[in-house]
Amino acid sequence: MQDFIRINENDNVAVALRPIAKGETLTVGQYQVTALEEIPQGHKFALKPIGKGGEVIKYGFRIGNAKEDIPAGGWVHVHNLKTALGDLLDYQYEPVPSELKESAHAYFDGFRRTDGKVGVRNEIWIIPTVGCVNNIAQALERKAKELVGGSLEDVIAFTHPYGCSQMGDDQENTRTVLADMIHHPNAGGVLVLGLGCENSNIPVLRDYIGEYDEQRVKFLQCQDVEDEQAAAMELLEELAVYAKGFSRETVDASELVIGMKCGGSDGLSGITANPVVGAFSDLLISKGGTTILTEVPEMFGAETILMNRCETPELFDKTVDLINDFKNYFKSHNQTIYENPSPGNKKGGISTLEDKSLGCTQKSGSAPVKGVLGYGEPVQVKGLNLLSAPGNDLVAATALSVSGAQIVLFTTGRGTPFASPVPTVKISSNSKLAGHKDNWIDFNAGRMVEDKSKEELAQELFDYVLAVASGKKVKAEEAGFHDMAIFKQGVTL
Repeated sequence: MQDFIRINENDNVAVALRPIAKGETLTVGQYQVTALEEIPQGHKFALKPIGKGGEVIKYGFRIGNAKEDIPAGGWVHVHNLKTALGDLLDYQYEPVPSELKESAHAYFDGFRRTDGKVGVRNEIWIIPTVGCVNNIAQALERKAKELVGGSLEDVIAFTHPYGCSQMGDDQENTRTVLADMIHHPNAGGVLVLGLGCENSNIPVLRDYIGEYDEQRVKFLQCQDVEDEQAAAMELLEELAVYAKGFSRETVDASELVIGMKCGGSDGLSGITANPVVGAFSDLLISKGGTTILTEVPEMFGAETILMNRCETPELFDKTVDLINDFKNYFKSHNQTIYENPSPGNKKGGISTLEDKSLGCTQKSGSAPVKGVLGYGEPVQVKGLNLLSAPGNDLVAATALSVSGAQIVLFTTGRGTPFASPVPTVKISSNSKLAGHKDNWIDFNAGRMVEDKSKEELAQELFDYVLAVASGKKVKAEEAGFHDMAIFKQGVTL
């Protein structure tokens, strides 16, 4: 295993890939550095003196300014480094040519729906219109598990606390997300479970759903029937018969839509796991597929990299709005825009939002930006898409799902057991985590600093994703975990 990495030749810091003891001397290119204190794994150390106010460079970009003089060999972290970012910024479109060559076709075994979409799972989803019926939905899930068999793989209730006592855009978000879930191709059948007196009741929600297959989507308003459990089970039995009529068939990988998200990041996330996912993204896009990158607050400080890869000036303008709208969201709630790295991030070696964002955006690879999506907006264009959603793991992963991702890739340096509405592949940034939480982690990208190249791991990850798309369960699915979280933005009445 390597002892350290200097990511870019212009960097004035390197990252420890193992704990470095005080007094240990390392040769980093033209620099010979003696550690002045212990440097934890994933943390930065200065390769040369950095004066107070001087720029700290990592990934070839500024990640902040020194709060004090930092000597060569000094530990560089939150105690002596601060963000250099401002609030709303003016941006200029400076396009960077970005093009991927087509590569050979690849295939998986998926479920082709009547509307032409392709799912990687064949499940029945129970979707409450309002939190008041959550317990009924969960009871139905437990009872309906007996229907699983043949090509029907699971019955899942996606509970949430919303659907009533909401106003304006906040209520619109809930209705849009529920409608998107109803149309998701991983569901072979959907039971929409309403109460009857809620704001987002079934008649209202139908306007958001639009056209649908009446065999695939059933509705039940609990206040309208004497025994909602019995009535719902009759509908679920009908849905099970319909869903079992689907079987897996060979599908081109160009039909895949893969969401990309990171959480519980550490100092290795931007060095191993995120670049591997970026290389995966390029590989899938080269085969005609689609990826979606979200968590807008974790683009702050690295946004110009994405902006200048926008294919057109119009996409550039939409990306500027994507960034500034989220900054204004923070400001409208009197919150600091750049106080983002969590305690876990900092413990893992991430010091500023620029540091976090430059690592986060590695997941975008090198492909041109082809689409920019609002929250809850379905993907329409193949290739790399940017999606408006917060950094929160459950909310962002759900947003990726409702925009059309059949699978979410989730990189992490700290580990997490959460799931989303779709198979959620956990990718560790380091081998220690992969070994320690084998019941959480599906793929170990930490091998990139041990015995594998980024390209080798990207191909391995691509093959693994094809296997998941063909039915292989990820660890969260094996544990029976399924989560959904809607972005709450407004007043509760």
